Amino acid sequence: MDSELTIEKFKEEFKSDILEIRVKNQKRMIITVNPDSIVNVAEYLYRIAGFRFIIASALHTKRGFEIHYHFSKDISGLILNVHVVLDRSNPQIASLSNMFNASNWIEREMHELLGINFLNHPNQEKLISEGNWAEGVYPLRKEFK
Repeated sequence: MDSELTIEKFKEEFKSDILEIRVKNQKRMIITVNPDSIVNVAEYLYRIAGFRFIIASALHTKRGFEIHYHFSKDISGLILNVHVVLDRSNPQIASLSNMFNASNWIEREMHELLGINFLNHPNQEKLISEGNWAEGVYPLRKEFK
C-alpha cells in the first residue's frame, strides 16, 4: 500500500525527529515530530514524497500549543497530519510561508489568536483583529489549572 511505503521512507529519513506515529486508517496518518524539524519535514513531503500542503490548524491544550499541518497525496488520497507541540511559555516555530504561500494567512491567524510566533514569517502583522481586542491579548488561549 502507498501509505506503508510512504511511512517507511519517512521513518528512515526522520527517525530521530519522529516522536509518535498514529495510523487512523489506510488513508489517514498523524505523525508527531520535533518542532525544530518542521521545515525539513515539510520540504521532504513536498519535494520528495509528492505531497501538497493543504492548511494548518492549531489549538491550546494542557500539553502546550499544538499545530497540525495537513498534507495530501492527491494521487492516492492519503492525508498526512504532521503534528507538533510547542512550549507553553514561548510558543514559536519556523514559518512555512516561504515554502508554501498557502500557509501565510493561517500562520498570521494562529499568531493573532494564539500568540504563536512564526520565525522568518514575511509579514506577521494583524490579519483579522485590528481594533477587536487589545495588543497582547490572544482570544483562543486558555487558562489551565
